[in-house]
Amino acid sequence: MANANTPRGLQPYAYAWGAPFGGAYTTYYVPAGNATALYFGDPVALVSNSSDGNGIPVAEIAAAGAGNFLVGAFMGITNNAGETPITLLQNQTPYLAASQAAYIAVVDDPNVLFEIQESGAMTSGASGGGANLLSGTGSTVTNFSGWQLNSASLAHGTETFGTQSTWTQLRILQLLQEIDNAVGTNAKWLTKINTHSWTNPVSV
Repeated sequence: MANANTPRGLQPYAYAWGAPFGGAYTTYYVPAGNATALYFGDPVALVSNSSDGNGIPVAEIAAAGAGNFLVGAFMGITNNAGETPITLLQNQTPYLAASQAAYIAVVDDPNVLFEIQESGAMTSGASGGGANLLSGTGSTVTNFSGWQLNSASLAHGTETFGTQSTWTQLRILQLLQEIDNAVGTNAKWLTKINTHSWTNPVSV
């Protein structure tokens, strides 16, 4: 049976040590000048040397491609640091529309493993490799991200440790072991963020 074509960006799946993902997130701030809507699973990046008046770091949609850092995945709109997610009203969208200031929930633990759909059809040998993200447009119907793993960027040992521009954004652990997922077109893979801002020894 063919894999369903259902890109959803980076969806938290489990922790690296085997525990199921528990729903923890960190609050970040998106200013009104943000020009790109954010959907569930969209990768986000830190904005250098920027925060709101209370020291909450500013985040924005990440850039796809080798060497670009991520801080995590967008998982909804929240109130502010330490408070629970907003209860949405019927006239509110679950995703964050463009040009709207908001506090957002970001799964930013470097030890979280993410499920993500690939854009092509890698072989089983992709496990252990690295790959970059491929940008996509989110859905205002499902509210999910349209980003995928860029199958064409699959790398095995071609990165250079001292050259950031060669670092792949994701490390591929294995094919997601689910009954409705198989190696081939639109396969879902279990990955870990490789270019994570919180594990980068250089400040942002």
